[in-house]
Amino acid sequence: MAILIVDDSLSSRRLNKVLLESGGFTDILFAQSATEAFKVLDERCENGRQAVDLILMDIVMPDVDGIEACYMIKQNKDTLDIPIIMVTSKTEKEELQLAFAAGAVDYITKPLNRIELLARVRSALKFKNEIDCRKARELELLEVTRQMEAANETLYNLTLRDGLTGVGNRRHFDDVLTHELSRSKREKNPLSLLMIDIDFFKLYNDTYGHLQGDDCLCMVALTAQNTLKRPGDCLTRYGGEEFSIILPNTNSVGAYEIAEQIRVAIENLQIPHVASKCKDTVTISIGVSSFKPGEDASPTDLIKQADQALYQAKETGRNRVSTFES
Repeated sequence: MAILIVDDSLSSRRLNKVLLESGGFTDILFAQSATEAFKVLDERCENGRQAVDLILMDIVMPDVDGIEACYMIKQNKDTLDIPIIMVTSKTEKEELQLAFAAGAVDYITKPLNRIELLARVRSALKFKNEIDCRKARELELLEVTRQMEAANETLYNLTLRDGLTGVGNRRHFDDVLTHELSRSKREKNPLSLLMIDIDFFKLYNDTYGHLQGDDCLCMVALTAQNTLKRPGDCLTRYGGEEFSIILPNTNSVGAYEIAEQIRVAIENLQIPHVASKCKDTVTISIGVSSFKPGEDASPTDLIKQADQALYQAKETGRNRVSTFES
């Protein structure tokens, strides 16, 4: 426990030291003025925490008196929790009221009495310890709260991820499509939706097994994700072998170009698919629907339109992109 004695009288400082040491206090600091006390406090400050536990402050001092010094210490966030006991030869109520108003927790009159001094010092240090313990508990609580918030965020993000491919899941798709369509209407920007289906994927599973089928799904998802260029483009696994891509601020022409790039990228993987009735490698079919500013479309409308375009792509030979035409 470090105690700082602030007194312009050398004899008073020495007497304080002797009395405190008789009570077992050994970490004792000295300052003969308020200005010197501020320097001591600055030097003892470690990582924002004051390494001084109590100040015995004389009221009557040259330049800055004890009451003003007390007020200044209490205005500093690094020192405001240090209890201050005023040491004075004056007992006028007005002066004591000013001292307490400045932040002092107690006072003791000169000449000092050993028993009284030690009792008041121990009481103030107990008060300081309680403050430190409370602050430590508050910091622990804040850290626990931060960790819980981080864990909850992680758990929430996991609920939006497809466990196999790592891309967004159907819940994420629904949330993003609703949000992006509302924003497109508000900002009068286009929005496009791609619905992607792996051609003859059931036959692929029957031929190569479900484990290899899972690998195929992951390869398709990764390739589609790598083909997208903008952070706002959202790839999700819609269900089974179906994927969807939400393309904010993209019209039907731009969406078709992106869809074609993805189709070609999947075809270039050259994943064998001997059971396919389209080609001897894995291919995809894509349906495109788009929202135009000024239209009154809902998320369900866009999904139905993209599904119709996907059906058209399948009916006309698969391994192709089809755009919905109203």
